Amino acid sequence: MPVIKINNLSKSYGEIHAVRNVSLEVAKGSIFGFLGPNGAGKTTTINILCTLLKPTSGTASIAGYDCNTESSGVRNHIGIVFQDTTLDKDLTAYENLLFHAYLYSVKRKDRKKKIEDSLEFVGLYERRHDLVKKFSGGMKRRLEVARGLIHDPEVLFLDEPTLGLDPQSRSNLWEFITKLPEKQGVTVFMTTHYMEEAEVCDQIAIIDRGSIIAQGTPNELKKSIGGDIIYIKTSDNEKAASDIEKLLNLKPTIKNGEIYVTVERGDTCLPELIRTLGESVLSVRLQRPTLNDVFLQLTGKQIRDVEISAGATLKENVRSHRRKFGRD
Repeated sequence: MPVIKINNLSKSYGEIHAVRNVSLEVAKGSIFGFLGPNGAGKTTTINILCTLLKPTSGTASIAGYDCNTESSGVRNHIGIVFQDTTLDKDLTAYENLLFHAYLYSVKRKDRKKKIEDSLEFVGLYERRHDLVKKFSGGMKRRLEVARGLIHDPEVLFLDEPTLGLDPQSRSNLWEFITKLPEKQGVTVFMTTHYMEEAEVCDQIAIIDRGSIIAQGTPNELKKSIGGDIIYIKTSDNEKAASDIEKLLNLKPTIKNGEIYVTVERGDTCLPELIRTLGESVLSVRLQRPTLNDVFLQLTGKQIRDVEISAGATLKENVRSHRRKFGRD
């Protein structure tokens, strides 16, 4: 059963179409990846799902509650971990979670156990009485995940959950995230700029210019490219790309100082490419398709090349709409 259902969702600002007829379903208990470059429509779609924006047309629902007409029901069934930290650094870990429990009307008799269980789950129980300002970046992110679980949401939104963390902290946090569906019974809806993180998703939707351009499992998306990827750097990439297209009937693309071309069999095509280009070849590498290759082929951009605009974070959109509509 899908816990999130979106049908022909659109959002326009005059002549600007931020979201165009987006339709998708997210299965209960799954990890869903929502990927796209900055300005693609991710944040707008998420804001509609979180009841912070009203769509121009179409429908969206979470756990059976309409995002447009049943906002209270939706909010009671979702948790959010923002891209930027929203913890109170002058409170302890326990106090941060207790305050959140108050806001979501968690029953008094359940609060202590829920807080302690959440802290235990993210490995912070022993630090529960420490001030948050003493925590590392990774510990703060884990605490925010714990906070998002206090009221037993059906869906947890994670907006760039590991952005800015060191590799070890990222790895540790993902250990908790991947356990969420099984251990906590929650569906994870996430965005990320790290393609290797998206590999853990059960399903992925890639959005660009407001429209969904691809959906499927990570393996399905990678297979859609077809074959291997050859990356070549030459002394004259423009001429080399032209020669590849004319002489080998392939379709090369130049990106970040390299030519990349998709071929059915990299091991047989590579020697022919080198013979064709001759001494102009400076370096060559061959790899199986990755999600970053999928993203690059579909959007013409590498997701890591996309700058994260300060105005595009979910947190700042929340602030903007709270000011606009006078919400607490």
